Amino acid sequence: MKGGSLNGLRGKYFLFTIFALVCTSIFLWAWERTPIVTTFLAQEDQFEIVTPVSLKRNADIIEDSSDEDGERGTSNNQRIQGSNKAERDVNEEEDSSDAAGKGQTKSDQHSLDESGREVVLKAPNVSEARDPIEDQSIAPVGSTTITALEGQLKEGCNFAKGKWVPDDRRPLYSGFGCRQWLSEMWACRLSYRTDFFYERFRWQPFNCEMPEFERSAFLRRMQDKTIALVGDSLGRQQFQSLMCMVTGGKEDLEVQDVGKEYGLVKARGAIRPDGWVYRFPRTNTTILYYWSASLCELEPLNITNPNTEYAMHLDRPATFLRKYLHRFDVLVLNTGHHWNRGKLRGNRWVMYVDGKPNQNKAIAEIGRAKNLTIHSVVKWLDSQLPQHPKLKAFLRSISPRHFVNGDWNTGGSCDNTTPLAGGSEVVKEESADPIAEAAVRGTSVKLLDITAISQLRDECHISKYSAKSAEGVHDCLHWCLPGVPDTWNELLAAQV
Repeated sequence: MKGGSLNGLRGKYFLFTIFALVCTSIFLWAWERTPIVTTFLAQEDQFEIVTPVSLKRNADIIEDSSDEDGERGTSNNQRIQGSNKAERDVNEEEDSSDAAGKGQTKSDQHSLDESGREVVLKAPNVSEARDPIEDQSIAPVGSTTITALEGQLKEGCNFAKGKWVPDDRRPLYSGFGCRQWLSEMWACRLSYRTDFFYERFRWQPFNCEMPEFERSAFLRRMQDKTIALVGDSLGRQQFQSLMCMVTGGKEDLEVQDVGKEYGLVKARGAIRPDGWVYRFPRTNTTILYYWSASLCELEPLNITNPNTEYAMHLDRPATFLRKYLHRFDVLVLNTGHHWNRGKLRGNRWVMYVDGKPNQNKAIAEIGRAKNLTIHSVVKWLDSQLPQHPKLKAFLRSISPRHFVNGDWNTGGSCDNTTPLAGGSEVVKEESADPIAEAAVRGTSVKLLDITAISQLRDECHISKYSAKSAEGVHDCLHWCLPGVPDTWNELLAAQV
């Protein structure tokens, strides 16, 4: 009996051992396939925010400067024909690149300020440093992709209401890279600036999902489509920002320059063409920028005289818009900062209404003239949309200036480097640009409302760090890139 019991017990132990080994093997196999603790920790790490090491500015920074619009013009004495060519005389920006505004010239440039004084723009030698994120894969931010959100955005969603939040996975492209598309004068990583924490924020709307920007998905959505941005130098900044975003800030030799299709080639004696057009052959996506600071038609009064005045038709859209509107699928218009007496005098623009010189003193007031033009252009555009049902048209609200204690030529500055020192949220329903908001009201043209959200980012301007500037002059109008205009394009992508 004892031998039988012992043998039975041994048998049970043997079976239990075999069972334990099988269970252990299954557990180890499952752990290897799905490590629970590791997965939990990885998810927790996704929410870690990197805080800035320092926001202190180097006290030895050399002060640079810029014009209100960065467009003190180098006059060329060539005879300029066509409405938009007139703007080159005083509105040329400070670089002399033939590419999409990429500034390469290091020598001093002679330009005119708004009062007609000649100023010398000093171009300091800029040493190239290594971008800490240059070789990293800059992942888009957020947990919701564009594809997942298609068709799910709320009707009437106000993207302009929300808050700026820190995000250590910004910016969307390298500030040392994107030299194929980005003007050097706007690349603050190549300037004397030393604080760059302003690059690490994203906009988060309150009442709607903000799809992350993923360049491949964006190009697929824009397959066989043309995106056109028409406006002043702030529109050009948005264009350069978009080119950097869709290329990831990397050089892309496959992108085609198709400016000739739109007559955008550099004229003899000109510093640059009236705009740029690039096509991504894999998706047949075209991105276009056209310079039209006022958005209205400019007509030379005497085409044989290189110093002719130009009829500024306040009630007619720019000729380029009328000629090529049928080719656009997305259109973004902007204007604002060129509406001042200095610009009109320098460009030799003469206000016209109903095809003849304006005699109405009320309209002659600059603010009312701008208002008339914006309403006229939007009204015309709205009348064209039934003929182009696939066209998504936007009027971008004005980009804010942040001059303190003066203007660009009277000692005004913007020295703040602390992000969101004036607050981080926008809660008002109405736009901070009432003229643009009123112009689109009741039309099918949408408002790309960027004014209030940009107003909170006074630390993001070129300020005194421009590589090409006049001493003591700050640029508190244009933005560092990467920077705020990237968010404008994210808002555009979310609403297209």
